[in-house]
Amino acid sequence: MTGRRAYLDYNASAPLLAAARAAMIAALDAAANPSSVHAEGRAARRLIENARRDVAALVNARAEHVVFTSGATEAASTLLTPDWQMGRGTIRMGRLYVCEADHPCVLNGGRFPAAQVTRIGVEGNGIIKLDALAAALAAHDKVDGLPLVATHAANNETGVIQPVDRIAEIVKAAGGILVVDAVQAAGRIPLDMSAGYADYLILSSHKIGGPKGVGAIVAASDLMMPRPLITGGGQERGHRGGTENPAAIVGFGAAARGALIGLKSIDAVGRHRDEIEAFVKTLVPDAEIFGTGAPRLANTTFFAIAGIKAETAQIAFDLAGVALSAGSACSSGKVGPSHVLKAMGHSDSLGALRVSIGHATSAEDIELFRAALADIASRRGGREKAA
Repeated sequence: MTGRRAYLDYNASAPLLAAARAAMIAALDAAANPSSVHAEGRAARRLIENARRDVAALVNARAEHVVFTSGATEAASTLLTPDWQMGRGTIRMGRLYVCEADHPCVLNGGRFPAAQVTRIGVEGNGIIKLDALAAALAAHDKVDGLPLVATHAANNETGVIQPVDRIAEIVKAAGGILVVDAVQAAGRIPLDMSAGYADYLILSSHKIGGPKGVGAIVAASDLMMPRPLITGGGQERGHRGGTENPAAIVGFGAAARGALIGLKSIDAVGRHRDEIEAFVKTLVPDAEIFGTGAPRLANTTFFAIAGIKAETAQIAFDLAGVALSAGSACSSGKVGPSHVLKAMGHSDSLGALRVSIGHATSAEDIELFRAALADIASRRGGREKAA
């Protein structure tokens, strides 16, 4: 292993931005409880509200419609519930519709019983089957409650971008509610809540260069909200109980500012991604890159090396100084067949590897990847000849 390493796993967690680190360190001096009414408490509250505005600005939403959570998983569990509130009244969601390629925190259905969750398949390119979604919603019986639809804006493994505007049209025509998991999309494609993009968004701090352990629900309005998952002292306007973590929230706000600026130069990240894929196609001609038939995030490539198991290739890259993933990193380090690829119609793609990069990815990082891939490809070739 060389002394230098290349971190190419941004979709698992982006490196902490310097601005986020500095903001967090400064916020640690705000020792007071943000709910306290004295001057020290009000100072801590101002830090949180400033960060709330920064997170709202990233998706062009109103600050008062941002609810901070411990992360995207909590946000999903909060939103994916049959029980909702409108003023002093209640509203029932009769069934949850999710995309077969969703992240597990959405795919598992949150607080819905399994019998009340319908999975909508995807095309071979990873795009949700719009006709199937429309048909499912047309058959929905509103006697049991409204239809709730949840889907990802961009896939965490393939980077495939869903046509959320068209999904929203279908959901609205059926009188449903749309929740969009924008965890991977934030900072990589423009998101605009003011344009009817979705009813609710899910965001995660550590995917955009903020700290781990903080995320957010962003609502299009305050007309209707899910029954709280965590109750307590009425924090976050009663939507999420528990004393807020000012340092983490401030870091999230700083990362949101950086992500908004970074959108202006996302094409440069895309050029690095294209260079990586060119190396894959040259060094491993029979490699398959997934999702190329659909719009994808500029930072993500997901490919398979025939004849090499994912864990074997991942370890080889790691020993060569390259950090990347074999699909999602949200399953306690487990490596196995990708449910996303299965949904896309692929059988056991045991060699599926994900490279995900960011603005800090350098030419040296990409060269280290190329050298490692060349070595892996040459050793695979040797095994094939021996066989």
